[in-house]
Amino acid sequence: MPEITRQEAKGIIHGAGLRATAPRVAVLRILTASTKPLSHSEVIQAVGSDDWDQATLYRNLLRLVEVNLARVASQMGGITRYEIRNDDDPHVHPHFSCETCGKVECLPEAKLGGSVEVRWHESLADSQLQLIGNCPDCLDARAKGQSADDPRRPTRSKSHTTG
Repeated sequence: MPEITRQEAKGIIHGAGLRATAPRVAVLRILTASTKPLSHSEVIQAVGSDDWDQATLYRNLLRLVEVNLARVASQMGGITRYEIRNDDDPHVHPHFSCETCGKVECLPEAKLGGSVEVRWHESLADSQLQLIGNCPDCLDARAKGQSADDPRRPTRSKSHTTG
């Protein structure tokens, strides 16, 4: 989904019956602009300021999920990751979680919606399919003989979702 303006975010939030507070608008815009599911810590990093505390941002993530503007995309490794819910393109693709670096990516080219009976579409929209293995970057690093503690390769995120 393309980035949205503050005004568009406010309209979406109001349409869901919520107040369009500044942190809620910021969280919605970050999720909308992201091409991958984000953890609470990644949302904090994306906000990039100390204007709101971690608990405020976390509560807003939860609230956006409650009103179906966002969804939990992954809970791999005990880290909850969130993404925008897009009714125009129901989210029925798997996520890949790297066991080595911890990165979680969408695999949209592996969509499932068209390959199952119509009666399953709604169930799939609220489900999670997660693949676990080693991402291409980690496989490349292994092939080049880089060790797990090599500073040139990505490291597992230490993010968490507690507020």
